[in-house]
Amino acid sequence: MHRVIATLFLYLMFLSMPLFAQDKPLKNVEGSTSGWNQLSGEKLKALELKGNPISGAEAFKICQGCHKNGAIGTPSGAYPRLAGQYSTVLIEQIADIRSGIRKNPKMEPYSDEHVLSIQEISDIAAYLQSVPIQQNTAGFGSGNELVKGQALYLKDCAVCHGNQGEGNARKFIPLIAGQYYKYLLRELGFIQTEKRGNANPDMVIVLKLYGKEDLEAVADYVSRIPIGK
Repeated sequence: MHRVIATLFLYLMFLSMPLFAQDKPLKNVEGSTSGWNQLSGEKLKALELKGNPISGAEAFKICQGCHKNGAIGTPSGAYPRLAGQYSTVLIEQIADIRSGIRKNPKMEPYSDEHVLSIQEISDIAAYLQSVPIQQNTAGFGSGNELVKGQALYLKDCAVCHGNQGEGNARKFIPLIAGQYYKYLLRELGFIQTEKRGNANPDMVIVLKLYGKEDLEAVADYVSRIPIGK
């Protein structure tokens, strides 16, 4: 029951440097050929490719209108910070949106096969992982329930996401430290109500037990975790 928060998107890097640099085709990536995280089809192909960060920077230009220059996202939570996110996580999320497994209507037109090739998915992921992360300084919650948020996070989330929200590239667990509060809160709600589509079932089970205040407390706490600690 205490295994949660294993797939929050798109967004980061540990110690401000890539932990899982995609400078060569990925090998021994942990995943599943069945169930919620299938490593097959275009996802597997993109993971096996060698991503080119330079080409990825060029391909990412079509994404900057929403995700902003430097992939910093928006503190409003409309768009997550993608800078520094693990390439494996990014590839998984883009591929899942593209296949319809993850529900994200805003992203669907930009992830379509007529817009992005499999190589470009790999390139964009490599580029975003290489972008330095800036600490969140604006996208927080009220700050009133941080003790509660920390307790819930350490009890239910840290087993997957790590005590400092560092995630795990090989297990497709994103680095979520310092992500924007409103984005985290929205996605936690989508996962709880099974509207996201590609969430870890263990995370869904745990979040089903959370009330509105619990979700707010956890999201606020995670948004304030110092990056690289």
